[in-house]
Amino acid sequence: MRAMWKGSVSFGLVSIPIQMYAATENKNVSLRQVHEADGGRIQYKRFCTLDGQEVPYAEIAKGYELPDGEMVVLTDAEMAELPLPTQRTIDVLEFVPLESIDPIQYDRTYYLEPQKNAVKPYVVLRDALHKSSQVAVAKVAVRQRESMAVLRVHADVLVMTTMLWPDEVREPDFPFLRDDPPQIRPQELSMAGSLIESLAEPVFEPEKYHDHYREALEEMIEAKVAGEQTTKPAAVTAKAEVVDLMAALQASVDAAKKSRQSAASSSDASGGSGESDEDAKPAAAKKKPAARKRAPKSA
Repeated sequence: MRAMWKGSVSFGLVSIPIQMYAATENKNVSLRQVHEADGGRIQYKRFCTLDGQEVPYAEIAKGYELPDGEMVVLTDAEMAELPLPTQRTIDVLEFVPLESIDPIQYDRTYYLEPQKNAVKPYVVLRDALHKSSQVAVAKVAVRQRESMAVLRVHADVLVMTTMLWPDEVREPDFPFLRDDPPQIRPQELSMAGSLIESLAEPVFEPEKYHDHYREALEEMIEAKVAGEQTTKPAAVTAKAEVVDLMAALQASVDAAKKSRQSAASSSDASGGSGESDEDAKPAAAKKKPAARKRAPKSA
């Protein structure tokens, strides 16, 4: 595993340097969007919706949209000035029973590894935390965001799970909660209890369960590879350009105007000898007093 963050656990007057690793990984089969006809990969570009131009990553800022559509632009330099007192520090605040925290508040979980010179204080905190049967509540800043977190012991390693803030957990507000509760007969409640007892297990063993969809998808891919049902996309010869629709239409209108002006100038310069709808009329119908030549129009 590669460390994604380095900092320290602040525990009273003790500071324990640690490295943080993602404790979980997504095992979904990674699929790309491709052109069905030739297997070419679909790509996207960042472009401005106002001028239709592609925007370099260095020129992209963050924006907060107001209710009236106005945009508050926040640059990286301005974002860097925001106070993050717990940056690079996991600041332990208190210790509470694990069951007092509802799992709905959990977000992401990370392993904490002690740096070489901090193994002893790390083990002291780990063992004391395990013996107390409690978990540590802390504050930490990861990726420019401050979060609450829980420190606990798992497989002899300190584990940190970031938590949602209280106002990030939605209140369940459904009509049935405000209505009069339905009448439940004792027999119905007893039958539901019997069903729970019939499916009860002493401990949770996640190894018993498998992702059947992922297994079937992997088998399908392996079968196509074995049957040589693969496509090798040709080398990219041209870059697809993302063009604003209004800009493309305006360019087409401008091109059409230039084409007409150029054709009119060419016709006038040659004395009107070029064929037109008028040339298709009978000669008698075209006999008119000679007109004085006009100066060619400028393109």
